Amino acid sequence: MNTLFTTLGTALPLAAGWSGHVLWLRRRLHAARRDPLTGLRTRDAFTHRAAALLRDERAVVLLADVDGFKQINDRHGHAAGDALLRATADRLAHYVGPDGVAGRLGGDEFAAVVLDPHGTAEDLLAALHAVLARPADPAHPQVRTTVSLGWVRAADFRGEDLSQLLGRADEAMYAAKQARAGIKRAGLGRLFASMAGRRSGRRGARTDTTATGVAA
Repeated sequence: MNTLFTTLGTALPLAAGWSGHVLWLRRRLHAARRDPLTGLRTRDAFTHRAAALLRDERAVVLLADVDGFKQINDRHGHAAGDALLRATADRLAHYVGPDGVAGRLGGDEFAAVVLDPHGTAEDLLAALHAVLARPADPAHPQVRTTVSLGWVRAADFRGEDLSQLLGRADEAMYAAKQARAGIKRAGLGRLFASMAGRRSGRRGARTDTTATGVAA
């Protein structure tokens, strides 16, 4: 009996220590999957969840980019820019809800995948665009900008993976930014546009886009 108590007395602290270590590792892993500024998923964590959601034919892929973000930083300071990014992330996460996923891809660029069971994505995105244009801090209404949105229905391009759909949403978003249209949807046709890409190697938009929002 004494041997049993001795063994238990030795094993319990070890088990408790291991459990604490596992909990610490889980917290570190969770933190690594979250952007430290906005709390949204990082690119890798977003990609993992988004790819799973794309198995559902109701999936909609969204790309969002803050307009004039550098000017906000230059004019009002980086603290104001950070507040704007956090506000954008919070509003996007609220729109996405628990059934979708939102992530910060880097800088002032965000992505999301949501399920659209009722075919109302266009109306909901128009409302989101208006919400994202609100001042980040009501106490400082002068610190404000718009957010350009590009989106695509996964069902329109069956067989394409997340990277390809994000590319289509990116082209639509960039076209919206260039045209100050606010929101554009990647269409089904092909349009060879002479548009200067903002990424290295881009040779112009190759997807037809249709404006679905108000002017930015």
